[in-house]
Amino acid sequence: MFDFLKMHGLGNDFVIIDLRENILDLSDNLVRAVCDRRTGIGCDQLILLSNPLSSEITVFMGIRNADGSEAGACGNATRCVADMLMRKMQTDFVKIETEAGVLECWRSGNDIRVKLGPPTFEWRDIPLSKPCDTMSLPIGLSKYAQLKDPITLSVGNPHVVFFLEALDGLNMNEVGPVIENDPLFPERVNVNFAVLAGESKIMLRVWERGSGATLACGTGACATAVAAMKRGLINGKVEVEQAGGNLLVEWAGGPESPIYMTGKATQVFTGTYNA
Repeated sequence: MFDFLKMHGLGNDFVIIDLRENILDLSDNLVRAVCDRRTGIGCDQLILLSNPLSSEITVFMGIRNADGSEAGACGNATRCVADMLMRKMQTDFVKIETEAGVLECWRSGNDIRVKLGPPTFEWRDIPLSKPCDTMSLPIGLSKYAQLKDPITLSVGNPHVVFFLEALDGLNMNEVGPVIENDPLFPERVNVNFAVLAGESKIMLRVWERGSGATLACGTGACATAVAAMKRGLINGKVEVEQAGGNLLVEWAGGPESPIYMTGKATQVFTGTYNA
């Protein structure tokens, strides 16, 4: 039995468990049971909070996908955890440690602003299974001629970004798992399908590794915005529209430039789960 908080960031939903207050043995089976939308609480990811090693950090955030696997980063979950901590601590700034690094978070009006580390395009760091041109990856599906020439990068977790003319006719449930599990990605990959909708706007749909199609993906929005900037399709600041809502992504473009993501975080309900 443990207490939990249910939150979502633009419909990308999470069950948050504070392991500083609960001592749990979270097997893959238990994670899958909690995430199950019919027989459990239901969520895209299970978020586990624990004590950080440094007193300068507010909390360590672990991330488990709905299939039980681990993830190194989750932008929407970071905003949700930041919002929860700020409310509890009555502050407007926190530092959250993840496997991908330490993320600084601020309250910005009714939104949460997160500073992520710089993206990487090095094939070893994404990682890929062999050297490739990450700005024009040799991968696609012959059935979908529009799925070609993607960019791949890491923003704390691996992403591949396809730029399309339109999202109509794309069966994400069909193509998402195929690309996610392509041998080129030894740790699997998050798959982003993007359409430019103006000089400063992108429409995006994401197939998340380990969770499937989600209403929003924070790191996916960041990866897609950065990919569009690298290709010269858009500059500096972009609004990323997803099924669950919009995120603002900013990147200065330099190799050491951090990514800034701003968007909403919503608390839904609290409860107790009988494991």
